[in-house]
Amino acid sequence: MNSPISRRTVTMSLLAGAAALGTPGAALAAPSPTEDEQSHRHRHERPTIVLIHGAFADASSWSAVVERLQRQGHHAVAPALPLRGLTSDAAYIRSVLDSIPGPIVLVGHSYGGAVISVAAANAPRVRALVYIAAFVPDIGESALELTGKYPGSTLAQATSTQYYPLPGGGQGEELVIKKELFREQFAAAVPATTAQVMAVGQRPITLAALQEKSTAAAWKEIPSWYLVATEDRNIPPAAEQWMAERARAHTVSVRAPHAVAVSDPAPVTELILRATRSAH
Repeated sequence: MNSPISRRTVTMSLLAGAAALGTPGAALAAPSPTEDEQSHRHRHERPTIVLIHGAFADASSWSAVVERLQRQGHHAVAPALPLRGLTSDAAYIRSVLDSIPGPIVLVGHSYGGAVISVAAANAPRVRALVYIAAFVPDIGESALELTGKYPGSTLAQATSTQYYPLPGGGQGEELVIKKELFREQFAAAVPATTAQVMAVGQRPITLAALQEKSTAAAWKEIPSWYLVATEDRNIPPAAEQWMAERARAHTVSVRAPHAVAVSDPAPVTELILRATRSAH
């Protein structure tokens, strides 16, 4: 008389057979990937491109660049920058970076360049920094200090000061570009109607943010790319070239105003793609 076969015996036999044959049943016993295995997989993923705008602009200034990146299958993120202070702005962007899995290419325009230089410090998943007509401060340098390093900026004459209440009392100072001067100062090659809309929607930046000294310089450790806008009236082109050379960045020059991502999105996108290809 044959002995009865228990349900446990049948179940264990089926799982053993599935494992031997490589059938889906084997996946039931597969271990979760380790941190090292996940890190290896991330190294071969297509990077996420994070685009940081600067002063007197907002995330929409990247729209034409984002469209081009998406058409080529890239994932882009363009967060709104508070423009309240370099340390706090960089901390906010760092929180965005920490929420993104896999490798990152970090792009900054104008004051956004100072922000990414701090935010990317000790961030191993940031594989490349791209500066678009941007500040690249060393530790202890401010955006205003770098603006005055070479002649050519007319920003001081084109801005006006506004006041806003501080949480603890008193008033803070913030700058905006005068609407009637916005196109000439910021977006000279942009169609007039587009520049008028940009002027209305411009984001003020605090004077304190432009005066605040950088506490980190991630470009010393992370490969960098730089686009010099040769018609820039915010940051002198000579200062842009000097900062690019100091950072040993892969550099291109474009005959464009400060708002180069709006006026000339094609070369901006191409430089970002070059950096992205190197980050795989």
